[in-house]
Amino acid sequence: MLKIENLTKQFGDLKACDNINLDIPDGQMIGIIGRSGAGKSTLLRMINRLGDATEGKIIFGEGDEAFDVNLLKGKALREWRARCAMIFQQFNLVPRLDVITNVLMGRINYNSTFNTLLKRFSAEERAFAIRALDRLDVSAQALQRADTLSGGQQQRVAIARGLVQEPKLLLADEPISSLDPRNAGIVMDALKKINEEDGITVITNLHTLDTAKKYCERLLGMKGGVVVFDGKPEELTVEMIRELYALGDGSDDEEFDQAITQTSVNVASD
Repeated sequence: MLKIENLTKQFGDLKACDNINLDIPDGQMIGIIGRSGAGKSTLLRMINRLGDATEGKIIFGEGDEAFDVNLLKGKALREWRARCAMIFQQFNLVPRLDVITNVLMGRINYNSTFNTLLKRFSAEERAFAIRALDRLDVSAQALQRADTLSGGQQQRVAIARGLVQEPKLLLADEPISSLDPRNAGIVMDALKKINEEDGITVITNLHTLDTAKKYCERLLGMKGGVVVFDGKPEELTVEMIRELYALGDGSDDEEFDQAITQTSVNVASD
């Protein structure tokens, strides 16, 4: 269980996230939608602790095992970042390293930094990495340099790196925005499969409504740092879509209304 209470992130006079409250049960796949600057990426970065909240709580776990992510420091914070894997828009691989080494970098919180830098990984860890790559259909590229792969392959390698962290949460910040439609579908299929087969909670920012509706069981709509919609994809109305993306009332444009209803429009991302 992830519970977010009164979470706020302020930059000067600007509130990038403003008093957000959410309950996220284990195993959900959630899509966050909204215009550029809505606060989507800021929210994910606070959950992962890549950015600190100005105020509020991020509670993970239940009962006596629950803890506030915002209070973690040192080793406890490193352990949290292992349990809360992050997938980035630009992959964040090391181009000159081979694929399997990039994946094994996900074990740094289970290994010493010294051993990781010297590529000293156990046979069990290497087998674990190969299995993760195989799940994402890129094990054949294990010994290639990362920069020889296509964008879609690199993103799947990044997901494999997240898997070897053995996470409880998988956060994906616009994971398909730089990919062509075919590779975007492959990556989203992979995330959905991980969610369903492993029971890992997946929270992803998405820049297309059709993708969000297709893959996510729950949508969060953000506007101006505030969550203004929280519900099932089928509950997202044309009026709410227009509010989220400031599209205007469009009362005389039946074709445009139909396009929005079918959620086939691309929208700006964070």
